[in-house]
Amino acid sequence: METQVDKTSNQASETLTFENPHFLQSLFANDLGLLKQLEEYFSVKVITRDGWLKIEGDVGKVLKAKSVFEALESVRRKGGEIGAHTFRLAMEQAQGSDGEERDGKAGLVRAGSLDELADLRLLGSATKAPVMPRTGGQLKYLKALQQYEVVFGLGPAGTGKTFLAMAHALQQLKDRKIDRIIMTRPAVEAGEALGFLPGDLQEKVFPYLRPLYDALYEMLEADEAQKLIDKNLIEVAPLAYMRGRTLNRAYVILDEGQNATKEQMLMFLTRLGEESKCVVTGDPSQIDLRPRNQSGLLEAMELLRETEGITFAQFDRSDVVRHPVVERIIAAYEKRGEGEPRMDANKRE
Repeated sequence: METQVDKTSNQASETLTFENPHFLQSLFANDLGLLKQLEEYFSVKVITRDGWLKIEGDVGKVLKAKSVFEALESVRRKGGEIGAHTFRLAMEQAQGSDGEERDGKAGLVRAGSLDELADLRLLGSATKAPVMPRTGGQLKYLKALQQYEVVFGLGPAGTGKTFLAMAHALQQLKDRKIDRIIMTRPAVEAGEALGFLPGDLQEKVFPYLRPLYDALYEMLEADEAQKLIDKNLIEVAPLAYMRGRTLNRAYVILDEGQNATKEQMLMFLTRLGEESKCVVTGDPSQIDLRPRNQSGLLEAMELLRETEGITFAQFDRSDVVRHPVVERIIAAYEKRGEGEPRMDANKRE
């Protein structure tokens, strides 16, 4: 690395050199648009060719931009992947307190460093990449899953609420900290009792539980996932089938919790037995129940915010890790005010 500073104009030029172009390009996800964002964010000029990258501008801003690539390089050398969210987190981290004020939310800054993102890895195999948090909000969520018995993950679609909870559950099962995983969600969309639908239980509920299966097979090899299901180490069932059970040494995940009624939520939360963990995920702005105030998630957010052993992790659109257009869609609807206003969950650290 070679730094040149003009003391009279306070302008600097920093050249970063890497072992090959492929490694350098991986630091900005092979997306020149991210370099453009960095230029605008720090008011610097970036030139890259082959295996080197040159940053020009005000000396202080050049040093901040340089620290972005140093942090990203650390992540890559630890085996982490760089995406748009990771790149943005690196910029927020480099900006420090200034970025906290500019962003207005500061969630990315306070959530932890990029090194923490790279260090917190779940699962992974020869053919399946490890699951890693990709935003500051996701990092805080995974830390909450490690520390609390009951975690509510709240926020819009695409923020990884259920996916990360399942990854953490599978890691706990692999480490033999639990004996089984139970995943459930209310079948509100059916609009009728499941008993009146054709087919056996599996055929009745599969359309409503399909997202859980999809996430499971994305993390595990197909034969491994099926083996765990066949051995009843992983159970996927509708919420109605949780009644009357006591779940010991289990990791229980309730997806789409906003569509559980007050009675169902109480029933679900009181199923926990010894050495069990519980995660409820949901989006308070997407309640399908009528009337809306019957949602057990809204009631739990009001009643349990100060309860020991329980925490609420709040995501926002900056944590969306689906196609970039999803974040823009959420922003547009929030700006127009189409959805019901979100109830802010109390965050316990």
